[in-house]
Amino acid sequence: MTKAPRFEFDVSSALALGARSRQEDALAVAFPVGLDHGFAILSDGMGGHASGDLASRTIVAEMFAGLSLGTLHPGADLPDVLRASMRNANANLTECVKEQPTHHGMGGTVVAAVAMHDKLYWISVGDSVLYLFRDETLCRLNADHSMAPQIDLMLARGLLSEAEAADHPQRNCLTSALMGGAVSQVDCPEEPTTLRPDDILILASDGLQFLPDPIIEALLLRARRDGSQEIAQDLMDALSTMDDPEQDNTSIVVIRVQQAKRRVRPSSIRSTSNAMFKAFRRAVTPPVQANPRR
Repeated sequence: MTKAPRFEFDVSSALALGARSRQEDALAVAFPVGLDHGFAILSDGMGGHASGDLASRTIVAEMFAGLSLGTLHPGADLPDVLRASMRNANANLTECVKEQPTHHGMGGTVVAAVAMHDKLYWISVGDSVLYLFRDETLCRLNADHSMAPQIDLMLARGLLSEAEAADHPQRNCLTSALMGGAVSQVDCPEEPTTLRPDDILILASDGLQFLPDPIIEALLLRARRDGSQEIAQDLMDALSTMDDPEQDNTSIVVIRVQQAKRRVRPSSIRSTSNAMFKAFRRAVTPPVQANPRR
């Protein structure tokens, strides 16, 4: 049996306020040094709804706990673990509203990715993105649970002009989100994506999509040999340069996949869990870039 290659992960995260008055995105990253597995979670609170910032933090915190308690090991059914964590996060939103009825209507998106050796598993609800940059090409791995795909289909069929599709008032309307009730659409493939050296993964809220995909692809092509921190900075700088008065909050996690340079001693579940809970101290307030440099 061929052994899976051992990888290391270079991971950085960033948050930007954009043109909004408050930050409604939250994220957490747990890739303990010396281990060839880890995870990242990102949530975008429902803009225009009550307590979107609380919703995103709740979703991230609950999913972080669900993915940290010794559940990440080669024998685990990781899609099932991800789904259970998502359900717990969704149920916790219901409890928050019960405790404080003024939070009624809060919700958020979520995208969470688990890298285990050379395999990538994920779950997503809403329109936050999971990109893979490989062989100089950018592709979206997860489904877009908003009206955008339907509007783009109408454009392809000639029912809308490019301008009408781009500015359609329902384009950003979500078709699925975590709000404590039934979740209409969940993207959680049973089969993982096999990772390769030099892959770049990006988890991001929809604020990143103020940059067209071809621009993101060009930035990654230029910076593909840079570290994850430089790549995150380049993306934030590009958004800042656009100076869009409608710029949404933006949160980004950049994961660079690298061939392991040395053999890593196996860690016990307890030590892995301890390392992840240390990371949880910074889970909802990771390295923050409140205002990208101009």
